Amino acid sequence: MFRLAHLSDLHLGPLPDITYRELASKRITGYVNWQRNRRKAIHNGVTDALLHDMGEHNIDHLAVTGDLVNLALDAEIEVARDWLTMAGAPERLSVVPGNHDAYVPGALRKACKAWRPWMTGEKTHIRQSETGFPYLRSNGQVALIGVSSAHATAPFLALGTFRDEQAASVAKLLDVAAERGLFRVIMIHHPPVRGLTTAHKRLYGIGLFQKTIAQHGAELILHGHTHDPTLTWIEGKGHRVPVLGVTAAGQSTGGDKPPAQYNLVEIDGKPGAWRVTHSRRGIKGQLPTFIVEGSDPEDLFSAPQFDAK
Repeated sequence: MFRLAHLSDLHLGPLPDITYRELASKRITGYVNWQRNRRKAIHNGVTDALLHDMGEHNIDHLAVTGDLVNLALDAEIEVARDWLTMAGAPERLSVVPGNHDAYVPGALRKACKAWRPWMTGEKTHIRQSETGFPYLRSNGQVALIGVSSAHATAPFLALGTFRDEQAASVAKLLDVAAERGLFRVIMIHHPPVRGLTTAHKRLYGIGLFQKTIAQHGAELILHGHTHDPTLTWIEGKGHRVPVLGVTAAGQSTGGDKPPAQYNLVEIDGKPGAWRVTHSRRGIKGQLPTFIVEGSDPEDLFSAPQFDAK
């Protein structure tokens, strides 16, 4: 059995010292939001506790679907690299970026360079972007395919994109993994499902993403961005594909969003006969008394939502 954990939206704090020059950009809006709202709700100790609980459950791999930082300051990017070093060796931890990691032009390139050991895939000769996406990593019976929806946007926007070039490469990676008989997990920050977030935070290219999955198949899709624990489905090749969202990994109790959780997915079986269970584990009550069972494990591949509609 392979145990896969999924975290997202760490928003590691506190913010480092910031200069007036650095604020002379979209960062001013994010800085105000941090001071007014996010710094009161995000608590690094919560994320640490989730990692401790993963250790208790013998996790084989950790998938992190973006927004490690807040304003993509150089100092934040380095702090996130230190966190990754602490959280897991590159062969046991995979990352894709979120919109906050690409907060201003040039930030995504810096973040991907600093976090490259956790974003590097196998050499497949399939075309990648200048920041290295999409990538394929295989670990035992599981293939992790990292997709980037992150790019810099105007103030008050948190949009993501999935375009033709990346779609073509993702399709090829899905086929490569299928030929090897692997359980294919796609990691992306923005939800590839309509209606899960507002218009100014949505993914451009949802239709293209879903068409790619319908034609080439996948077994599981993980995303972040919404800070909500969601489970939806999209059409795949032969069966519908579960799409899992998760709460913000640093979210403490008492905020507008649910407190921090991680998805725990247990994978066993073989192609055509996969056995996959899912549960959420997270915090309850005030720090530091928390790690509790989030829900009873749910069998994703025999759920009634897979019936044709």
